[in-house]
Amino acid sequence: MPLELIKEVNGVLEVNPLNKLQKVHFTSLHAGCDYSQKYIQGILANISSLTYDGNRTASLEVGLQEQENSDSESNTINISIFGKLAKDCAKVFYKGDTIAVAGFIALLSSPSRDGEHCLVLKAFEDLKSTVYVYVKSIRDFSTQSVSLVPKSRYAYTPLNELKAGMVVNVYGVVKFFKPPYLSKGTDYCSVVTIVDPTNAQLTCLLFSGNYDAHPMIYKNGDIVRFHRLKIQIYKNETQGINSSGFACLTFEGTVRTPVTPRTSSRCFNLTAEDCRTVERLRVWASTNIEPSATAVKLCDVQPVQYFDLTCQLLGKAEVDGASFLLKVWDGTRTRFPSWRVLIQNLVFHGELSEIERLQNLTVDILVYDNHVQLAKSLKVGSFLRIYSLHCKFQPVENQVTSLVLEFHLHGGTSYGRGIRVLPEDNSDVDQLKKNLESASLPAIHCSDTTYVSDYEDSFPPSPESVSLYEVERCQQLSATILTDHQYLENSQIGTILKQKAPQQYRIRAKLRSYEPRRLFQSVKLHCPKCHSLQEVPHEGDLEIILQKGEAKTPDTKLQNTLLYDSKLWTTKYQGGRKVAIHFVKNDGVLPPSNDCLILIEGGTLSEIQKLANNFHSVIPVKSGHEDLEVLDLSAPFLIQGKTHHYGCKQCSSLKPIQNLNSVVDKTSWIPSSVAEALGIVLLRHVFLMTFTFDDGTGVMEAYLMDSGKFFHIPASEILTSDDLQQSLDTIMDMFCPQGVKIDAYPWLECFIKSYNVTNGTEQQICYQIFDTTVADDLN
Repeated sequence: MPLELIKEVNGVLEVNPLNKLQKVHFTSLHAGCDYSQKYIQGILANISSLTYDGNRTASLEVGLQEQENSDSESNTINISIFGKLAKDCAKVFYKGDTIAVAGFIALLSSPSRDGEHCLVLKAFEDLKSTVYVYVKSIRDFSTQSVSLVPKSRYAYTPLNELKAGMVVNVYGVVKFFKPPYLSKGTDYCSVVTIVDPTNAQLTCLLFSGNYDAHPMIYKNGDIVRFHRLKIQIYKNETQGINSSGFACLTFEGTVRTPVTPRTSSRCFNLTAEDCRTVERLRVWASTNIEPSATAVKLCDVQPVQYFDLTCQLLGKAEVDGASFLLKVWDGTRTRFPSWRVLIQNLVFHGELSEIERLQNLTVDILVYDNHVQLAKSLKVGSFLRIYSLHCKFQPVENQVTSLVLEFHLHGGTSYGRGIRVLPEDNSDVDQLKKNLESASLPAIHCSDTTYVSDYEDSFPPSPESVSLYEVERCQQLSATILTDHQYLENSQIGTILKQKAPQQYRIRAKLRSYEPRRLFQSVKLHCPKCHSLQEVPHEGDLEIILQKGEAKTPDTKLQNTLLYDSKLWTTKYQGGRKVAIHFVKNDGVLPPSNDCLILIEGGTLSEIQKLANNFHSVIPVKSGHEDLEVLDLSAPFLIQGKTHHYGCKQCSSLKPIQNLNSVVDKTSWIPSSVAEALGIVLLRHVFLMTFTFDDGTGVMEAYLMDSGKFFHIPASEILTSDDLQQSLDTIMDMFCPQGVKIDAYPWLECFIKSYNVTNGTEQQICYQIFDTTVADDLN
């Protein structure tokens, strides 16, 4: 192994792999000698940043200081490390570390100004170089009873050797997890997927009535040890479940942190070999497991995003029986204004004076459903990690086009949604404390003038800005056209940014950048009634929702009615799952399949998609007390080919399926008619994007929320059409081409609305695009 960690406990090396090699002092090094079986040792005096040459080969430069001859002029030597070894070393090297390097070559560098040559060492894997890093083990088990020499040696099974029926002990690196949540029974349930160097993975489903008995996992990359894990096959996949005597330990996955187990148990075994296993898994994971991209600071949050937030709790209050307020901060400030919960009539726990001092460094998070009970138990001042937190735009009351950020932790456990309290000694908490201590506190009073200055400061002048000479060349055709308000004259962005809101403007500018860069992420669902925005559900979420429908047996009393004929199937596998399909009739007669609406109970996502390709429309349903009902508005209530139609859970008042009798046209099955008959407020697909405009006088961010008029592309169809996605990519590549200066970008003419948003004591002005469309010759 090119990089190895040597553990030192109380000044004694557990294993010394250098015993068979000869140590060389710095003064004895000479260019051209054979050092394949020799090593040097010293303290890292300096470490460069990782760099890459034209062939993308990584290199790392370090200065090594010899401990024995610290007073000598030749006590420091430069070492160049290349390739994968350089990448691995960059992740674990810290100034002041003791390291050893074996299998290197010694060369003379180019002469310096005074004509002297310096000796330089080079190490890389092709030369079979090895770098050893000495790691001091720090353990504090004062509150736990731990045996470092177990009575019996445990055997651990690699994940690629697991078979159904085995009860095993395993180690693994966490790839995905769900924090413990209350199951439908009395136990807490947690889910964790682990991997190991065999590149096999295992998903474990763990149950316990004790919340603290579950693995104390805080993020992907943590390392777990499971004893007495039972292996079974579920839906053709290998799965682990806890058996009698199950026990678990969790370790932080960060290289070079103390090997300190997290557990609620006061008695467990931990050997020196266990510590070496954890160290080996840490090093392996650091180069084979991608770090989580969902951990985001508040200053980097984008509208309509799911992310993990590490923060400190400043206050809390119960809003109502189904929601709970958490006031938190992480030392940074959101780029967009955030919504505040009115707390005058709430029983609030926390220091209001401290919250007032921090002002817009805090955000309000609303917690719902199964997370409320845990939120109530949180202590003010504790450090939290909130998983799969949803950030979205919300209209300001009485201003439909004015938007602010809201933060919600929705009910359920999809994508690992939940809350964990982090211990004081967690490395992420250490970093958070540093961020909080260095946070730049806002001024107590903020005027409009101050805000404008702050806003402009967020876009510093760039050498790539649009030249004023180019601004005057207005004869160049615009890539967009205006659909109304032709009387408005062009305004400069620099002037607009100093004006009060609300107002309307006409601008001529170039698109410096846009978000999101992955254009398919710009499609959202918008409710025309409450103006809320939500993500288009992923297939994984839909499968989970539909599985709930699979679990319920269709009621035979609700089959074969005047509205529909029914057919019941029992699947050959999957435990004899019952599937019912109801064929809706037109005036008592079954229409041909291309005109027929069908209702399905107990179907999987793949089954429903196949049916949607053969019938006009499909509605997933479930058996109610007196009639069939729409399955769940978290899933599409109507599927037509590849198009999914959704309803707003907040605004809809569901009606029984028999109300489909009121639909006049039972061959076209128009989505709005079906929604109206079933009491559903139909959500519309929209593009939601942020455009950064530059006209040479200033830079402005403006929001675009459009269902299809701006791009001439239906937002409802783009997620299922490669051709439409290609068209959108082409348009955005033309608006904001890569590899050229901004002067070469096309001009865009747009109408912009400004509106006020109040964030605490600070007033912010936001901008939104309206009555603008892409020029026809771009489509």
